[in-house]
Amino acid sequence: MDTLETQSGSPFGVDGSADLDVVVFDGGLGDRYVLEAEDRYRAAFPGAEITHTAVPDIRAALQPRFDVGTPPDLLDNTGPESLPTAALAAAGALTDLRPLLAVPSVDDPARTVGETLIDGVAQKGRFGGEEVWALNYAYSVFGLWYSERLLEEHGWSYPRTWDEMLALCAAAARQGIAGWTYPGRYPFYLQWTLYPFIAKIGGPAVMKAIENLEPNAWHHPAVRQAFEAYHELAAKGYVLPGTPELDHTRSQTAWTEGKALFIPNGTWVEKEAAATTPPGFRMAVAAPPGLDSSDAMPFETIWAQVGEAYVVPRDAANPQGGLELLRLMLARDSARNFSRTSSSLTTVRGAAEGMDLPPGLASASALAAAAGAHAIAPRTDWYQTLNREVIAGLIGEMMAGRLSPSETLTRIQQAADRTAMDPSVPKYRHP
Repeated sequence: MDTLETQSGSPFGVDGSADLDVVVFDGGLGDRYVLEAEDRYRAAFPGAEITHTAVPDIRAALQPRFDVGTPPDLLDNTGPESLPTAALAAAGALTDLRPLLAVPSVDDPARTVGETLIDGVAQKGRFGGEEVWALNYAYSVFGLWYSERLLEEHGWSYPRTWDEMLALCAAAARQGIAGWTYPGRYPFYLQWTLYPFIAKIGGPAVMKAIENLEPNAWHHPAVRQAFEAYHELAAKGYVLPGTPELDHTRSQTAWTEGKALFIPNGTWVEKEAAATTPPGFRMAVAAPPGLDSSDAMPFETIWAQVGEAYVVPRDAANPQGGLELLRLMLARDSARNFSRTSSSLTTVRGAAEGMDLPPGLASASALAAAAGAHAIAPRTDWYQTLNREVIAGLIGEMMAGRLSPSETLTRIQQAADRTAMDPSVPKYRHP
């Protein structure tokens, strides 16, 4: 606390008597790390009263507040029902966070906050300009999660190609175990393994064309092969029955109960599923299998990116306080508390070094290290409505058996084309 106490004179000129209003997403990462940072804020500004609210549906709770000009001072804009950050930025509803990145960090005044963060944090918060509208706090590793114990009990090895995946699912079916489950009510979970699969087959340029809304991007052969492979999982009965109706909690519970081998998910699943994870489960995560030896990218290719987007609304009553709390959250101790309580990594460089990590997080950390430069981070946040509500929904329909891969891709391409031609939607492009 000594360092923080000496920092009570905030570089943002915080009014120590002003109230602070904080809203966080009530999800798998929890909010203990925010509460701990708020205690540090109170130590620095004992006259401040902090209102802390955790909500599961950010859009329902916060859209009315943005509409009437009374947003909170700091918002964790995350979750299945988050507000579209790109749209908020385009509407001028957010504060540029570049001043936060430029001020001294809590731990070392000789280093700026920006210098303490891993690469890519500022870039992920940009939407077509130099302004940084969001600061992502977590570093999430996505892949296929499984129980090492379950595979070992049956003498099974993790599959590296799609033929090996199908063979393993067939073997599991003979033992009364489904190959896959996933949150069917939130089918965007499937994208976290499907998109790296596409990139493995066709190379990174295929995903770049999709993100750039290029004509016929969804009709690329690599995309078709990936969709046909995923459809085959469902068509052959390798998906746990009832999965299309499951939410994230129920699908994770079915998985930890051993009803399915694999679930596509992110780093937070270890904490989110802790209550139903049996002793000795030995949770692990691996890269999704490739197609075959002709793949353009290596097996180690995964989706890994910064997430848990914090924003300071432009119309906040105390934006200086919001910036200061976020600065405190980016202190090394706060970052380590986050990893300790949420079983996830942060965007604070090296914060988890030397920590005794739980098995799932240790596996995710090793997976990210193995991926190296082959980690992709698709910008699904550029067109959040298109990706979350249309593309993910159509993928879910295909996996539920209500659409063929061809029909699914045709409808996705049509939706992407409509977005590309809609003058009311701001456009973003990879160079």
